[in-house]
Amino acid sequence: MRKLRTLAFDADDTLWHNERFFKLTQARFAELLGDYAGPEDLDARLMAAERRNLGRYGFGVKGFTLSMIETALDVTDHRVPGRVIRELVEAGRDMLDHPIELLPHAEETVAALAESHHLMLVTKGDLLHQERKLAQSGLGEMFDAVEVVSDKTPPVYARIFATAPGGPEGAMMIGNSMKSDVVPAIEAGSWGVFVPHEHAWDFEHAEAPEDPRFREIADLGALPDLVAEIG
Repeated sequence: MRKLRTLAFDADDTLWHNERFFKLTQARFAELLGDYAGPEDLDARLMAAERRNLGRYGFGVKGFTLSMIETALDVTDHRVPGRVIRELVEAGRDMLDHPIELLPHAEETVAALAESHHLMLVTKGDLLHQERKLAQSGLGEMFDAVEVVSDKTPPVYARIFATAPGGPEGAMMIGNSMKSDVVPAIEAGSWGVFVPHEHAWDFEHAEAPEDPRFREIADLGALPDLVAEIG
């Protein structure tokens, strides 16, 4: 296997908190519509709406907000009060404006590895929002390249890593999603490192691959030693 030369990081819930704000907003959504359906029913219907809409809106806060509004209309048979729609819109705006909170070890790990490797940020979501979060994180100048993609698949990783130092075999993808960060990167010929996060979106669940290029670490603080061991 080729020596590691490129390290690619996921952004949301790998470098900074993200899913916790979706959970908080979803709890508020359940409160607002509690007179029309129970929390479990609302969660299931919202998840179904998100899945339906991924192909239209993609990943991110804007698609989530539109899916909440659509679900609110469905569960109330289009009788949802205007004030509820207003609160859902404001909740989405608050999520977009929420300050960035880096995860433990993110800053020092990225800074250390930037001295020895080509660093990339590979993330899904709304381009403007992701660029804003990266700028607010203070990590932006440490990355040599940034890729905001509509989805993370083996062909996407193959394309991204094809022109990176070391090519796909010399690249490692680090993230909190087995489905999006680890499995497709390994299928593209790269390494995949899983960094679990306490909040996980059901859509991102997948089984761990049985592959010699798969690794799991408790947090980003363990990454420099892992990179040194492999590369």
